[in-house]
Amino acid sequence: MFSLYWRVIRKDWHLLTENLAINSLFSLLGQVSFPLTLYIGLQYTSSLNAAIYISATPCLVLIINFLFFKEHISKRNVIGAVVSTIGVIYLALSDVNGESQFASFGVGDVLTIISALSWAFYCALLRKKDKRITHTSFVSFCSLIGTVMLIPIYLAFLFFSRDSLTLSMPEDASIYPALGVAYLVIFPSWLSYVFWNKGVAMIGTTRSEIFTHIIPVSGGLLSIVLLDEQIHLYHVIALVMIIFGIVCCSGKNKEKSSITATPSKSV
Repeated sequence: MFSLYWRVIRKDWHLLTENLAINSLFSLLGQVSFPLTLYIGLQYTSSLNAAIYISATPCLVLIINFLFFKEHISKRNVIGAVVSTIGVIYLALSDVNGESQFASFGVGDVLTIISALSWAFYCALLRKKDKRITHTSFVSFCSLIGTVMLIPIYLAFLFFSRDSLTLSMPEDASIYPALGVAYLVIFPSWLSYVFWNKGVAMIGTTRSEIFTHIIPVSGGLLSIVLLDEQIHLYHVIALVMIIFGIVCCSGKNKEKSSITATPSKSV
């Protein structure tokens, strides 16, 4: 990222260092706590459970904005968040075998809930980001700080797992693991942050967070397309409710957004 945006980063360097404390907090929440607890949690719980927990962040952001920033919450946002959340819960409690997705609750669920809380605070605190800093330099700088924070965690992992850790190339090595890592680097770790931060700056945290309810729906649709899973009526019902909530929250309110749009800048 630094090799791509070094000119923009050099231009914003004094602003980035002036806001080192808040940028470090952004890194801790967005680049460290959120992905770390999510990826570890996914080893112990289902991807659908994790998607549902992350989809709860719109309501969490509403609560955080109200409690910490005294932000007025419009009726449209409340209705949209409630309806779409009901759609997510309905999707979670529905199963072709009549079993709830939450039949077992364990450490993976706890970690993914922590991940959701981290993301909610990250999004709510974006109002504190210096609006003079471009989105690309902000993401790059926070990624650098996050990398530094992750180094001791990585070293601790190597130390405590040194007896069971084996560094060997599997016999059936293929290009697919490399493609998976490349996908994680390019999309979830880079472009998603750039586009998300820019979108939040344009429409505000409350309206933008409702779009996270797309996660379980898109996950279900991708599983149908890629894994040949069947679509069921509860998928359609949940999808309609979630889309209604998103449309409801996406409408312009009379109140000004808590985060005003920044001047147009290149991403």
